[in-house]
Amino acid sequence: MKRIVVIGCSGSGKSTFSRKLKQVTGNPLHHLDKLYWLPDWNLRAAEEQDRIQKERIKDEKWIIDGNYQRSLPIRLERADTVFFFDYPRSLCLYRALKRIVLNRKRTRPDMGEGCPERFDWEFMKFIWNFNKNNRPGLIALLDQAPAGIEIQHFRKPREARDYLRALEEQKEEEVA
Repeated sequence: MKRIVVIGCSGSGKSTFSRKLKQVTGNPLHHLDKLYWLPDWNLRAAEEQDRIQKERIKDEKWIIDGNYQRSLPIRLERADTVFFFDYPRSLCLYRALKRIVLNRKRTRPDMGEGCPERFDWEFMKFIWNFNKNNRPGLIALLDQAPAGIEIQHFRKPREARDYLRALEEQKEEEVA
């Protein structure tokens, strides 16, 4: 597990999982939101997003956290592992709202500089409609992924926690 993609709906826990995975694997972590968003919530052009991503995937080890479905094939070209957070929209919406309240007007470490947490109806609608509008495309891209990629499909938060716990135990056994 050297080149890892973490995808799923906003609020599913991708960034939290990715940070913990970084601790276990030691792989460099890249949050696409941090790389793609410019101050005041201005998104980089698609060509610039692709260039940034192509640079990151050249490395031998990495974790890339973020959906950006349009450019997922770039990551899948080199990935050996994908973690897909496929949770109910109510859970993702609750977590996103909780995050907004807890981080109000502060910029999270996994977000672009100058992009403080805020409430945005369009973002809430995106989360609410994610499983209808975005999930089918993600599933199709994963179905077309190059052979040999390990895909971990988490449908419940407990599955992700159990996976990390098992990985941590495995690492401890290797060290002992």
